[in-house]
Amino acid sequence: MNLTQNDYEKLVKQASPNSKILKNCLGAFLVGGAICTLGQGLITWYYSLGMDKTAAGALTSITLIALAILLTAFHVFDKIAKFAGAGTLVPITGFANSMASPAMEFKAEGFILGVGAKMFSIAGPVIVYGTVASMIYGVILLLLGGM
Repeated sequence: MNLTQNDYEKLVKQASPNSKILKNCLGAFLVGGAICTLGQGLITWYYSLGMDKTAAGALTSITLIALAILLTAFHVFDKIAKFAGAGTLVPITGFANSMASPAMEFKAEGFILGVGAKMFSIAGPVIVYGTVASMIYGVILLLLGGM
């Protein structure tokens, strides 16, 4: 079957689903904003309990991680992510989900070869590349005299 470039583009356009950009952006904005609002509300609440900035920030992080893992365990996080798309990738909740999902999926293979080995299958590259990128940026900043 010989196709010209135009014929191929027409076939691709027919086979590809229409993108719902406005719906996707709205869902990401609403859910991402709700997660951030929840985080700010938690910090404010922890302040009202008499905690200092460091303790309130740490407890907020712990609370958001715990909530994301619980929602992942009860298969709710996936439903939220289906609606929100990138809105669930707010760093701390998205990272917690990316650690909990493979751990749950491979628990039948045991704690070492299942949970331990597979837990970092998604989050591992993020950790590695994030660490390397921060080191490179730090060296560049040092060379430019920013420190």
